[in-house]
Amino acid sequence: MNHLTTSFVRRLRQRDDAAWFELWEVFGPVLRAQLAKWGQGRIGAETVRDLTQETLASLSSSIDRYDPARGARFSTWLLSIAKHALGDEIDRRMAQKRGGGRTPAEFDERFMMQSAEQEADRHYEQNVFHAKVYAAIRRTEHEADFVAFQVYRMRVMDGMSGRDVAEQLGVSEPTVSRHLHKVRGLLRQRIAETVATYSFTEDEATEAERAGLGSDDDLFDEAVAEIYHQQARLVREDEAAASQRW
Repeated sequence: MNHLTTSFVRRLRQRDDAAWFELWEVFGPVLRAQLAKWGQGRIGAETVRDLTQETLASLSSSIDRYDPARGARFSTWLLSIAKHALGDEIDRRMAQKRGGGRTPAEFDERFMMQSAEQEADRHYEQNVFHAKVYAAIRRTEHEADFVAFQVYRMRVMDGMSGRDVAEQLGVSEPTVSRHLHKVRGLLRQRIAETVATYSFTEDEATEAERAGLGSDDDLFDEAVAEIYHQQARLVREDEAAASQRW
C-alpha cells in the first residue's frame, strides 16, 4: 500500500474518530444503497442505516486483522462486512419468527438467494469509485477560491459556455479560463490523493485513469461531470431516505 493508504489504515487502527466519520460521510451512501438493493424493500431505511453503522463498527474491530498482502480491494472488504451485517439481521428476524410460532419458511429469503451478484458488484464498485471522486470534488470546493470553483462548476458540471459564465459572474473570458485551469489542477491532485487513500490494490489505484481522469483536459472534465451528477443523485436519494425516518 502507498503511504496515504497506510496512514489512513493507521488512523483506523488507532480508533481515530475523524477517520471513522470520514468513512461514514464518503462511503455511507454507497453502503446504504447496496444494502437497500439487497433488501428489495423488505428492510426499512432505519434498518439500512443501522446496518451501515454495524458494518463500520465491524470494520473497526477487524482492521487489526487486515492483511494487505492478500490483495483484497477496499471496496470488497467493505462489501463482505456489509453482507455479514445483513446476514446477522436476517438470522435475528428468523429467530424472532420462530419464537412467534411461525416456521422459517414464512420469512422470504429469496432476495438473499438471487444470483445477481455480478450486476450488483459492477454497480457497487462503480459507486465506491464515484464516492472517492465525489469526496475529492467536495474537498476541492472547500479549498479553492469561491469564484474560481463556481467557474469550474458552471463550465463543467452545468455545461455553460465560457462567455455565459463570464457574463453571469462579471469577469472576462480569459479570467474564466484561468480559474478553470487552476481548479482543474487542484482537483486532479485531490482525486489522486483520495483514490490513493482508499486503494488497497493496484487495480483500485488505476481506476481513475480508466475512468477518463487522465491527462486530457476535455476527457477529465467530461468524466468529472458525469461522476459528480451520478454520485450527487445517490447522495440526494440517501438523504431523502433518511428524512423519511422522522
